[in-house]
Amino acid sequence: MSSIRLRFAPAPTGSLHLGSARTALFNWLVARGSGGELILRVEDTNAELSKPELIDNIYRSLDWLEIDFDGEPVRQSQRADLYDDAVEQWISAGVAYEDEGAIRFRVPQDGTTSWDDQIRGAVVFENQHIEDFVVRRADGTATFFTANAVDDLDLGITHVVRGEDLVNVTPKVILLREALGESAPLKFAHLPLIINEQRKKLSKRRDDVALEAYRERGILPTAMVNYLALLGWGPKDDVEVRPISEIIEMFDIADVNPSAAMFDVKKLEAINGEYIRALSPEEFGKSIAPWLEEEDWAGNVDDEVLRQVAPLVQERTRVLAEAPKQLDFFFWDNQEMDSDAWQKVMLKDSARSILEAARSVLADVEWNVEALHEAVRKIAESHELKLGKAQAPIRVAITGRTVGPPLFESMYFLGREVVVERLGNALQKLVEAQR
Repeated sequence: MSSIRLRFAPAPTGSLHLGSARTALFNWLVARGSGGELILRVEDTNAELSKPELIDNIYRSLDWLEIDFDGEPVRQSQRADLYDDAVEQWISAGVAYEDEGAIRFRVPQDGTTSWDDQIRGAVVFENQHIEDFVVRRADGTATFFTANAVDDLDLGITHVVRGEDLVNVTPKVILLREALGESAPLKFAHLPLIINEQRKKLSKRRDDVALEAYRERGILPTAMVNYLALLGWGPKDDVEVRPISEIIEMFDIADVNPSAAMFDVKKLEAINGEYIRALSPEEFGKSIAPWLEEEDWAGNVDDEVLRQVAPLVQERTRVLAEAPKQLDFFFWDNQEMDSDAWQKVMLKDSARSILEAARSVLADVEWNVEALHEAVRKIAESHELKLGKAQAPIRVAITGRTVGPPLFESMYFLGREVVVERLGNALQKLVEAQR
């Protein structure tokens, strides 16, 4: 068994951030790739900000990503005695002192504090530029520095993988460890920032940074994990979409690029689309079910019909939330018509005669995809139009829009009666509009 031991230590002050999710994943990849262990440590010492529902959000988000941990979660709010003991030890040793009720650590004024970062290389801080910092607040609670140093020692942590925003914290934690008599250095790896397409740091006020926002839009957990793994790291063979088992085997924290990593929503959706296309029809149907339930026509959905028609949109779906809008016309009670589609297609001179021909021919044609295709092709030929132009008013009449799933397969699943009825309804509307 490997002696490597890591921890993911989120603070429950909001929904799990994309950056935190990436940090959790990289810790997990190191642990699982090395045969090591990964501990979940919840930094919930701030009682005002650490709400139970936010802790639940962390658990739920990590479960969704299928990032598992070794042992039960550790809660810092339950470890105050350990922190107090450490502070008293520093006071007794003369390296900490009271200042207006708070306890500060006395930083040496000479020398340096340094480490060899697995991503950033040698990092050196001159001690004279580090202020005496608070290790216990005036209200008696331990600060981040204290809890961090004590927990890493107590839990036997050997490797720390976290964001580069904590680089400035690291020398203080190292000094505290040394003051507790620990000389064995931790192996640090500080991950690069994640930036948006404008190359600005992701911001809660400006960007969608909560992991759950992407879950709600229909990003698959496997796709999100795959994409997060690419934020700062990439496989040497440049094959980006691959099973997580392969990513675990190939991942090396030393290969992470220290430069900022851009979060590209379009690339995430493209990767998600690949994972969606890899689902079986049954899996895809089950995956889109939560979004179907939100539609006002959800009560009309027949599971067997859904199983048959869902694959028609699977190829063109990037996020699961898109699927219902592509499938709605299969389950309408009353036909709906997009006004822009009507203006664009139905007001052309040939639209009425095409619809009349289609209603007549399709009332008697053999009902299979090939026959439907051939019937509309002949209508196009008789109007001296290409197939795409001729089928446009038929598509709008049947689906209510200009784009959507393959037309002839859609017509087949809708059935003759519905198709002919919708063609008749569109014709009636067109005649009335032309009076």
